[in-house]
Amino acid sequence: MNNASGIVSYGYNVPRYRIRAEEIARVWGADGKRISKGLNVIEKSVPGIDEDTATISVEAARMALKRRGIDGKRVGAIFVGSESHPYAVKPTGTIVGEAICASPEFYCADLEFACKAGTAAMQIVHSMVMSGMIEYGLAIGADTSQAAPGDTLEYTASAGGAAFIFGKEGVIANLNTTASFTTDTPDFWRREGAHYPSHGGRFTGEPAYFKHTQGAARMLMEKIGTTPSDYDYAVFHQPNGKFPLEVGRMLGFEKKQLDTGLLSPLIGNTYSGASPLGLCAILDEAKEGQRIFMTSYGSGAGSDAFDFTVTGEIGKVDRKKTLREMIADCERVDYAIYSKMREKLRRD
Repeated sequence: MNNASGIVSYGYNVPRYRIRAEEIARVWGADGKRISKGLNVIEKSVPGIDEDTATISVEAARMALKRRGIDGKRVGAIFVGSESHPYAVKPTGTIVGEAICASPEFYCADLEFACKAGTAAMQIVHSMVMSGMIEYGLAIGADTSQAAPGDTLEYTASAGGAAFIFGKEGVIANLNTTASFTTDTPDFWRREGAHYPSHGGRFTGEPAYFKHTQGAARMLMEKIGTTPSDYDYAVFHQPNGKFPLEVGRMLGFEKKQLDTGLLSPLIGNTYSGASPLGLCAILDEAKEGQRIFMTSYGSGAGSDAFDFTVTGEIGKVDRKKTLREMIADCERVDYAIYSKMREKLRRD
């Protein structure tokens, strides 16, 4: 019997609308070129009026199933990680289950842990497959993140999501091990009823992002005796295009290991979808035997680290249209249309 568990298939969805960082800066009287260069973010994705975390999750899940011809009824668990679930009391996971024609006999829960809720879902589903509780499990990280008008977050808060099917048969990327590093660090928060989040400014970098990302990454490598040179690719949570490159350098990774999964300069910070989408971009081009390192980050605060090895099954996945091709097929909007789509003009 196969005791290994890993990714059997993957899917993704990124809204086609974009707004440039310079356009946001123009409205607020800021230096757009300086901000764009400082954050290493050219533009960000914008969800349409009819798009939310549920629709993004459904599209990503359907792609994952279709790529390997897996019947939704064989999915025994659905966990959706997000900090922008469309309902405060009504699970997103049940919507996904209905959309993929899952059997009513599946485990389901929505998860929240800022931007690492999606990777937490991956850990849970992987464990359930390993235990023999389920044949296939679906883990999703998706968001349509919020930012107050004129706030620094507005230049990066975007939308997108990724879905991963875990199982024991037909595995395209074995999950060798995972590790988590967690503390009570309140760098970013949104209270009940608040429409926009608050944050601690520079505090969100250190001791929040860098401490936890490095903590989880070092813990995993020490656990299995690896070094950065053992990996062909690496992806870190990307709240902007600057932080993942910095933390990669701190840990000893080379820029060429990070380039493939670095998407935030083109689509901004997709929150729970950020590192999972980076992993999708890597899987779009990865070859048998190559090794992938991934570390997420969620404010509050914690990081999940993963070690994957790509198998020969990757050749059975339909990779004709890549994530980067989906990202390139976009339509840019101005701040007025963006405000309408994101409901920035509010009566309450």
